[in-house]
Amino acid sequence: MNLIEDGDGDRDGDRGRGGPDGLPAPGRAARRPGKGMLSRRRRRERAPLRIRFRRNRGRRLRRLLYAFLTLLATLCAAAVVAYHLTSVPKPHPETVTQSTVFLDADGAYLGRRGPVDRQDIPLSAVPRHVQEAVIAAENRSFRTDSGISPKAITRAALATLTGGDPQGGSTITQQYVKNALLSPEHSLARKAREALIAIKLDRTRTKDEILEGYLDTVYFGRGAAGIQSAARNYFGVDAKSLTVAQGAALASILNIPSYYEKAGSDPKVTAKLENRWEWVLDAMAASGSITAKQRAAARFPAFRFYPPGETEGQRQYLIDVAAKEAADRLGITEDRLASGGYSVTTTFDLALQDGATQLAQQHPGGEKGVRVHTAVVGVVPGDGAVRVLYGGSDYARQSFNDAVSGAVEAGTALDPFSEVEHTGEPLSKLLKKPAPTPLELASVYATVAADGKYTGPYTVARITKEGRTVYRARPDVRQVLDEKEALVAGARSGAGPTPVAVAVDADTDADADADVGAGSAEAKGFAIAGAGGGITRRTVWTTGYDGRLALTVALFADRAGGKKGTTVPAQLPNEPSPTGFAQRVAAGIWDAATSEDGSKGGSKGASESDAESDAAN
Repeated sequence: MNLIEDGDGDRDGDRGRGGPDGLPAPGRAARRPGKGMLSRRRRRERAPLRIRFRRNRGRRLRRLLYAFLTLLATLCAAAVVAYHLTSVPKPHPETVTQSTVFLDADGAYLGRRGPVDRQDIPLSAVPRHVQEAVIAAENRSFRTDSGISPKAITRAALATLTGGDPQGGSTITQQYVKNALLSPEHSLARKAREALIAIKLDRTRTKDEILEGYLDTVYFGRGAAGIQSAARNYFGVDAKSLTVAQGAALASILNIPSYYEKAGSDPKVTAKLENRWEWVLDAMAASGSITAKQRAAARFPAFRFYPPGETEGQRQYLIDVAAKEAADRLGITEDRLASGGYSVTTTFDLALQDGATQLAQQHPGGEKGVRVHTAVVGVVPGDGAVRVLYGGSDYARQSFNDAVSGAVEAGTALDPFSEVEHTGEPLSKLLKKPAPTPLELASVYATVAADGKYTGPYTVARITKEGRTVYRARPDVRQVLDEKEALVAGARSGAGPTPVAVAVDADTDADADADVGAGSAEAKGFAIAGAGGGITRRTVWTTGYDGRLALTVALFADRAGGKKGTTVPAQLPNEPSPTGFAQRVAAGIWDAATSEDGSKGGSKGASESDAESDAAN
């Protein structure tokens, strides 16, 4: 028993510690190869690299796949979280700021006020063919896409990373987000946010809502932001009146607005735009947006000249007066009016105004520091609507409006009313003024033309915002003069009714003082009056009226005063004859205002104008 245990123990001990002399046990030494043999065996057993790679390829591919799927899942999770955390921001203040536009009595574009030339209009006010032209030019998959273009985003990201030219998002939704909702910086973070917002916008709003926002904010060149301002700046019409050809032209301009804005004045730019216009129309025809007949009938449109000429500066006199009155009627400041997006329909007749401007500017002016002023006012009797308001020759040099603010010596102009016993306010106050304004004098004679009914002159007929009327003129008519006394005053003035507007010889009154007295025969239907006579003539008034129009032309002169910035009255030059010139101006305007084509515009009052505006809307 012990021997067996000892033997086993010895064997175990030999396996663990070796023989009694410290050498390895014989049996173990026989089984363990030497160092050289082991190295040779390992070299024999190691497989070639390509074999080992082939053996491990499946495992490596599985690891790569797992890593890719993990990364993809992480990115998707991050995108989902980012999408839910991203909110659609409000538009920038500058993109929602609108200008206020001014129109004449017939709706012709007069001008604007405001920091940005932009006005919001509903998509329903944009013709369908204009909408489709923009889609054909900018984003043909707009109606069906998800709001983004992966290809465009990738292109933009590569451009940002490599420092290349900035690349825009190709979809209309992305462009709207970039232009109206985000800052203009170029970075990957902003581009990623743009894509997220575009997707959310596409899912939370209709395509029509997105297209409306885009058309109201996109820049068209010529300072015009939005389709409404672009239609006026390029073609002089409202967006609702754009033809197929005009709509395709505006859509073509969106590609490079700062370049194409010179279309119509630069032959090279015009030719290039026409090529793009053809391309847009072809795309519209191919998609069925327009018929083959419409495509064949389209002709490249004519553009308004750019930059605008100096004649539009004359209209600033009209806009000044109308803007002040509109702000007063709404109870707001003129600054708020300018950025409020209003449409102000004035009482002015733009064609008549332009004609008056041409006639009034024919005077050569004074000499030796004397400046001659001409003021023209035309008012509708019994209504008060101001049709003509010429207040100066150059708004850039003189913003002061002579017709509205110029105090002119009445002289004999109010003598016909000297024997009138009973007058109501405000006529009685006007008759006591030694230096009324041309507008005030015209309103006095308009009272006579309206059988003694006085109506305060006004220049704003209607104000709308987003298609809703917020103000409508309601003339306040008062009987301030007995009809018989009105008839007598008119007869004493020699001004009416129905003056005969014929040309007057400029030399007929050159040496006569009587021609500036009331009821002069040389007036031939117009009242001629003024202050001074002969070579000391300081002011000349010419007035004529009938039931359609009361017209006043005033001439006066001034020169620099003793103190800086002041003026004093001066003598009117004798050549050309002041009274002759005033009569010719009055006669020319009267012929235009009372002709068959102009009679409607000359007699239309606020109520008729409003009725036509309501019918149009």
